[in-house]
Amino acid sequence: MFKTVKSESQSIIIEKKSKFIGNLYYVENEEEANEILNNIKKKYFDARHNCYAYRIIKDGTIIEKQSDDGEPAGTAGMPMLNILAKQNIVNVLIVVTRYFGGILLGTGGLVKAYSDATKDALQNTEIIEKQEGYVIELMCDYENIRQFEYICLKNNIKIVSKEYAESIKVLVEIPKAKMNNFIEKNLKSNFQNIPIKIIKEKFI
Repeated sequence: MFKTVKSESQSIIIEKKSKFIGNLYYVENEEEANEILNNIKKKYFDARHNCYAYRIIKDGTIIEKQSDDGEPAGTAGMPMLNILAKQNIVNVLIVVTRYFGGILLGTGGLVKAYSDATKDALQNTEIIEKQEGYVIELMCDYENIRQFEYICLKNNIKIVSKEYAESIKVLVEIPKAKMNNFIEKNLKSNFQNIPIKIIKEKFI
């Protein structure tokens, strides 16, 4: 179980005529973070700095990266990263774009501005909990679908979709921690030879 952000958000801070635009994103891997970074740099191509920080969980390990993007060392990326770490948030990318207003802010002023832009962006979204899980496919007979739906509801298992043919193909999201118990105690004990296939791993 880990904390992350529900959706992307934005903040805008004006400090001595410099404009700081914070863009916050939910990401699941470094490739996704880098793609967003490239898009941000294209969008704000005329900005002086696009500083960023991210924390991404991979195989149980948290990967952290940050950049000052030309600002004095330690005044942008690291303060932003520290805020994410202090709140124990992962799978999140924060990019703060600065349009220079002609007045130098000093190291303290820069740390405050980048920190405030990060805090405001976090306040503009919802912090939620997610966990590692699977999307699994099951083939269910028509006469058993109501019982299957009840078992999913009782165990807080989300049904993603149902496709009707000779039998019903059902996709469900299930946390890794619940997987074995759900299959052994709920599916195999209630349904004979129900076909089960793991489609993909997913944070849910």
